[in-house]
Amino acid sequence: MKPLYVVVAHGDAERREAIARALRQADYNPLAAASAGAAAESLAAEVDALLLDLALPDLDLSALRRVLSSGEGAEPDSLEAAERRHLALVLRHTEGNKRRAAHILGISRSTLLNKVRKYGLEER
Repeated sequence: MKPLYVVVAHGDAERREAIARALRQADYNPLAAASAGAAAESLAAEVDALLLDLALPDLDLSALRRVLSSGEGAEPDSLEAAERRHLALVLRHTEGNKRRAAHILGISRSTLLNKVRKYGLEER
């Protein structure tokens, strides 16, 4: 499974590092950011979540909204790309349990296994 990338933006270095350490122990990939600007730059990479200290002095909520919603005008993904992304998300949610993932998706386990092979989502 591909670990989730989480941007941790906090002004207190000690707290930021404690949060990042806890996320690492939970098999996440934290990306530490000391400022709102650094967090915004991190969002240019493919990240799965943002943990944000709303008390950051340089935090501009309207700019953050623009950065987070900038994909709205982008061309939609193909159905195949959306299916691959959704399958990966469900497999991550079930921690790789394909029986449970197939149940959540409402498909047979053999159909799920075919899709996992098709999209290259096998565990490495």
